[in-house]
Amino acid sequence: MEHVIRPVRAEEWAKVRDLRLAALQDPLSSIAFHETYETALAQPDSFWQERTSSAAAGQDVIQFIAEAPDGRWDGTLSVLVEHPGAEPRIGKAAIVEQTHVVGVFVRSEARGSGLADELFRAGIEWSWALDEPAVERVRLIFHTDNGRAEAVYRRMGFVPSGEPEPIPGDGMAREYEIRRPGGPLKE
Repeated sequence: MEHVIRPVRAEEWAKVRDLRLAALQDPLSSIAFHETYETALAQPDSFWQERTSSAAAGQDVIQFIAEAPDGRWDGTLSVLVEHPGAEPRIGKAAIVEQTHVVGVFVRSEARGSGLADELFRAGIEWSWALDEPAVERVRLIFHTDNGRAEAVYRRMGFVPSGEPEPIPGDGMAREYEIRRPGGPLKE
């Protein structure tokens, strides 16, 4: 593969913004993201600088990008750390230490090239490598009308998380998970 999969750097906030705006113009963006193009476009530079700086620090969130040899960013994936009992960012509260994959996007001209798989591998490997907290599962939430996304998730080993529980305001959203190899960390 010719792309480099790597975490964002704090100074790359303008490229983070541009890729997010491109993602929000995708035909499936209304069911794939919890944000509109207009809302994102209206955000000040300081919003994008803080968002990118936080993701670059790699503590509670990390953002991976797929960078082409010419410097173009063709894809992205972010991972949020979620602790039991903490206020959930999306969906229901965590009952185990976990991470949550969000913001997955690959430009249409790069789809089918394996970039989504490589981005997922980076996010999952980062999740399993966390020491504090050591996570038991990686989860994601997607809209059931997004078959393109579901195919990638299943290919990467994600399975339904028990009984489907819709996200408030979106009865078509479902949670999938992948468990740490070897089973739970805690009994």
